[in-house]
Amino acid sequence: MNPDLAADIQSIQSIGAVPTILEAIATMTGLGFVCIARVTENSWTTCAVLDKLNFGLKVGDPLDVTTTLCEAVRDTRTAIIIDEVRSDPVYRDHHTPRLYGFQSYFSIPLFRPDGAYFGTLCGLDPKEARLSEKTTVDSMTLFAQLISLQLENERSLEETRSALMDEREAAVLREKFIAVLGHDLRNPLGSILMGTDLLMTQTLAPKSQTVVERIRRSAQRIATLVDDVVDFTRGQMGGGIALRLEHETRLAAAFEQVIAELRSTYPERNIEADLSACPVLLCDAQRMAQMLSNLLKNALVHGDVSQPVKVGSNFRDHIFSLSVSNGGEPIAASKISQLFKPFWRETGERAQDGLGLGLFIVAEIAQAHGGTIDVRSDAEATVFTYSVKAAS
Repeated sequence: MNPDLAADIQSIQSIGAVPTILEAIATMTGLGFVCIARVTENSWTTCAVLDKLNFGLKVGDPLDVTTTLCEAVRDTRTAIIIDEVRSDPVYRDHHTPRLYGFQSYFSIPLFRPDGAYFGTLCGLDPKEARLSEKTTVDSMTLFAQLISLQLENERSLEETRSALMDEREAAVLREKFIAVLGHDLRNPLGSILMGTDLLMTQTLAPKSQTVVERIRRSAQRIATLVDDVVDFTRGQMGGGIALRLEHETRLAAAFEQVIAELRSTYPERNIEADLSACPVLLCDAQRMAQMLSNLLKNALVHGDVSQPVKVGSNFRDHIFSLSVSNGGEPIAASKISQLFKPFWRETGERAQDGLGLGLFIVAEIAQAHGGTIDVRSDAEATVFTYSVKAAS
């Protein structure tokens, strides 16, 4: 593979938000295939792909550019959006829809920050879809702008990724992206979850039951991302994390529920928990559970899979502490201060789940409760500890 092309693919793969963007577009539009492609005068190559149609394309796979509509997008630098090929006056007789068997399609140009053409954000489906509605077009365009902006940062400014939020243009685009993800996706997500709830009450074949459960888990995962970015938006606007404080007598039960859910999600992992030292605490139990969930997910994703993840509690001298620890490679001291910054990822880190907001939300919840988060990382373990003084 051409080294420049390989570098372009790696640039897209290194953008942590790309998998979430593709999933969000697929959920928003109903399309089964969404991808980012590098398009040149002579080539079309996938850089990132979400394929629910078994279309067969993987990262690095090429297509003959002359068989694609992305060639026209490259030449005109304008988007192509088709709701239904069979009724489209321009493309109903075009060879590309017949070749690839789609009815709905979009292709939006991607540019490097210097204006050079990179490729397209595109998607298709054999079923028709209402892609040309203004809200949908605006949302997809914002996603394309976010990817375009990130290209240069991933290629030439990786060492300053943690300072990305200080860039005015980046901040504006991120806020727009957050507004789209945090608001425009809530209604379709609610519909998906209500639909799966209804289907779960029906008598379904085992295969159908599995599909419905997978849809519900995916929708819940996206809903969690939406919650994170809404919390982030509140923090950026000066509102902080919203709390509903009560004297909570069943905090341990809330924590146990989080642990049970993640044991189900990560059945191959060993999670050890000791929550015997949870006092009556003036807190928002839902936010505390969210904090533990984020810390525990972080440990499961980044910890050594062969070692257990441990959750512990302690209450001494009116100080309550909750700790989450995992084995594995220690975190460099120079990076610990970066962990709680929004959207921060270690250079070269591939996307896992989420947008890099989990630990930022943890820090915000801790601060809102008047508590602190400390991190200790050495060859023995990496330990995140939340501490707060219990009200008298």
